[in-house]
Amino acid sequence: MEDSQFQKHYKTTVKDSLQKKFGFKNKHNIPKLTKIIVSMGLAVASNDKQLLQYCVDDLEVITGQKPSITKAKQSISNFKLREEQAIGAIVTLRGRRMYDFMYKLIHISAPRIPDFRGLKRKCDGRGNYSMGLKDQTVFPEVNLDKMKKSQGMNITFVTTANTDEECVAFLEEMGMPLKKQKEN
Repeated sequence: MEDSQFQKHYKTTVKDSLQKKFGFKNKHNIPKLTKIIVSMGLAVASNDKQLLQYCVDDLEVITGQKPSITKAKQSISNFKLREEQAIGAIVTLRGRRMYDFMYKLIHISAPRIPDFRGLKRKCDGRGNYSMGLKDQTVFPEVNLDKMKKSQGMNITFVTTANTDEECVAFLEEMGMPLKKQKEN
């Protein structure tokens, strides 16, 4: 399969830039994206099968891949949760779909977030970056006429970066709209 334009951008521009910035001697040490995980917590929709299906369909349209439905492992009476009850949906993107989704998120969806001033620069300490969206309507594929309920989602970018600094530099080179670093 042919590489997407965004994947070519990584191979031609971003890799060289990161190698110069961090002085990597081995090209395999250069940070790269391994997968993107998009998940929705659907505990509110777990009792309504139709609402659950709408959310799963929206996630499928957004990512271009059929999501897996996650189920509760055990019953918790305080949360009115029963074992094997559907509580979420998750998609793991790799390869071309991963780069296409990242491009769409950076260039099309992020500017549509209300009062958007950039994403946080904080990673998880192991070179992975997670962000949350409060509403799936920032994606242009979602049909607002068919949407029954506004649903948020979590997006995690799993990279091979060893430090947060490498991860943030990688994401900035890829064009992720992160907040500007404050100068002291």
